[in-house]
Order: sequence, then structure tokens, then C-alpha cells
Amino acid sequence: MTGQLEWVDLGVMDYLAAWERQRLEAREAEERRATGKTIHRVLLVEHPHVYTLGKNGDEANLLAPEGVTLLRVNRGGDITYHGPGQLVVYPVIDLLRAGAGVRQHVDWLEEIVIRVLLRHGITGERLPGATGVWIEPRGNAPRKICAIGIHCSRGITTHGFALNVNTDLDRFKRLNPCGIVDKGVTSIARELGRPVDMENVKAAVREETNTLWNKTRQP
Repeated sequence: MTGQLEWVDLGVMDYLAAWERQRLEAREAEERRATGKTIHRVLLVEHPHVYTLGKNGDEANLLAPEGVTLLRVNRGGDITYHGPGQLVVYPVIDLLRAGAGVRQHVDWLEEIVIRVLLRHGITGERLPGATGVWIEPRGNAPRKICAIGIHCSRGITTHGFALNVNTDLDRFKRLNPCGIVDKGVTSIARELGRPVDMENVKAAVREETNTLWNKTRQP
């Protein structure tokens, strides 16, 4: 891939404010095309409690709507939850300048998460037909640890992945996560049996992302 990666840690930010920030970054990325300078920005954030529904999602997958904030958004995928203890990563990538396609971008996001999990002694895997990263997807208790949903317009990506680090998993009981009814959800903390330092996870995401980016970088 080509171009420079820049990282922005937004801390804790309301979902709609972060969505607007992505749109701003996407507009700037498109404007930079004319200059020949390619900068891709990756936003790190935690959101207050919110449920989001992808553009082709089914609202019936929200099982207990009372008192819930549900936002319809333009990413792919169905319904998911965002909240404290979950690391959300929004790579705003100009795929046209990076020399990549949408499928390659999604594979890249999955690979980043798999590598981050491995650092914590957890084996994450892909599940054909179900985007994201899973634990024991072919076992007796398959569970999703990371949801992925992106939007691509004019060759520039927004949205990204949500990795459950210390997430309150009870929040997922209100929905069929990603529209799936026969599999569970988990977090790094749940798998390890202890809380995890969020800053260490952020650092791992940055390092693994930069490593993969440079590995696939075109001359």
C-alpha cells in the first residue's frame, strides 16, 4: 500500500461527533488527491453506550429497544453495540491512492485484529461468510470478539472495526449481534479472565497496523 499513516486518538467521543470527524477526514483525503500527497488517518476512539444499525440491517435484531439509542448509519453489516471498554478503530483510507480494494481492506482489518489478539495469547480466526474476528468459530461455543463494518465512497473508507477489550458484554443481550442468533460474543478481558489495559491494546493496534502497512507497501 502507498501513502503515509497518521494516528489520531480521540479518547471518548460521542458516536455522531466521531462520525462527523470521519466525514471531514474523508473530504480532506479526497481534496489531497489533487496535490499528489497521500495521507491516511486512523482514528482511535471509545464511545458512550450506543447501538448502531448498518444500511442493510434489520431493526428487528434489536430485541429490547426500550431506553436504547439506536442510530442508522451508512456502514455495511447489521446491528452492533458500542460502549466503554471497546476500542473502535476508524481507518480513513484512500484506497485509490493506496492501491488496494475493498476486500483487501477488510482482510487487512481482520489481520490486524488477529495479530493484536495473538499478542495477548488469544487465537482469533476468520469465519467464512461472517466478517469479523472470532474465537473458536468451529467449536462448541463460537464467539465474536471483533465486529467489522465499513463504508467506501469515491474510493475512501470510513467506519472500521470494534474490538471488545473490557466491554460490558451484557449490553449485547439486547440484540442479535450483527444479526447472528446462534453464536455468542466475547472480549479480551473475558478470554483472559482479567481486565486489560486499553492503552496497551491501542499501542498493539498501532504497531501491528504499521507493520502490515509497511509490509504491503508498494515501491
